[in-house]
Amino acid sequence: MDSEPLNRQKEIQLSELMMNLDGQEVSFQRDETVLEVAKRHGTFVPTLCWDERLDPFGSCRLCVVEVEGRRMPASSCTLKAAEGMVVRTGSEKLRKMQSTLVEMVLSENPDDECPRCRDLGSCEVHDLASEFKVGRDRFLGATSNASKDDSNPFLLRDYDRCISCYRCVRICDEVEADHAITMTGRGWNKGIATAFDGLLMGSECTLCGQCIYTCPTGALADKKMVGQGAVPGEIEVTRSVCPYCGTGCSINLHSRDGKMIGVTPVLDGPVNEGALCVKGQFGFDFVNSEDRLTMPLIRKEGELTPVSWDEALDYTSARFKSIRADHGPKAFYAIASGRAPGEGAYMLQKFTRAVMNSNQVDNCSRG
Repeated sequence: MDSEPLNRQKEIQLSELMMNLDGQEVSFQRDETVLEVAKRHGTFVPTLCWDERLDPFGSCRLCVVEVEGRRMPASSCTLKAAEGMVVRTGSEKLRKMQSTLVEMVLSENPDDECPRCRDLGSCEVHDLASEFKVGRDRFLGATSNASKDDSNPFLLRDYDRCISCYRCVRICDEVEADHAITMTGRGWNKGIATAFDGLLMGSECTLCGQCIYTCPTGALADKKMVGQGAVPGEIEVTRSVCPYCGTGCSINLHSRDGKMIGVTPVLDGPVNEGALCVKGQFGFDFVNSEDRLTMPLIRKEGELTPVSWDEALDYTSARFKSIRADHGPKAFYAIASGRAPGEGAYMLQKFTRAVMNSNQVDNCSRG
């Protein structure tokens, strides 16, 4: 089917759907929210409960905009763009409302060093505090949540910093479909908990870490990275691919002085879009292992001896040939590593069948 008419139709739709954003005529797509239009056109609209992977929620009220013809400001994350709509995002009235909301959010956070800012460089709440030049002193009071004493090895739950945006609950439900945590209580007694307020290890939680990296504060943190920001030395962030299976999830590797200290997901990863499993998120300790092989070894006179790659490949080729000649192709059995990419697994089975004439091939990840 010719795609050109379809593309032309999309162009016509875009050109016909127009709205006014801060005095500029801008295009929008059908079913786009005002917030999505603003972000696509580079207009700053503050948010705390919004995550592009989640359904609009509208609880933080920070993304409010003024719409001509409406008496009250509306949350832009839940408001659909409409033909001819006139929207203002940065009036003095809106800025005052938004800065007050940020102050109120800050007032419920402890007055100590934010672990996310310390270990990852920033958090959304304190970024907004800097944007609006506000602090927490004007609305000081008690905090409504409590930290969870949890024995799980990976997730720190410091709910003293929770702002009830519920992004953790929603990403667990909408993206991971684990439904491990939920909203509990009302008013001052609201909070986040597992079923019957038990431990994460006794819930449906798969320890994927998604809740950590959607959290806009330091309420949730990676235990392995807690305190790393206070250690002297520059932290380098390198984009890479998870080595655990053939899926190819994008990850950011955090390292200091050549040593791995943590992993964070890549939201624009083409395969995983920010999602990681427990192994990809937390299972990086093997990288720093002293027992990790860094060069080929051949056993000579009972001792493993470092050799060059050329010598190792020549030795391996000769042994494969002798095994096939002396014992037949059925003596050869190949097992692909679960950490190998899909291309590597394909090459191994092709080598086993075409070169060694054996059909005995498997993968350690097979259930």
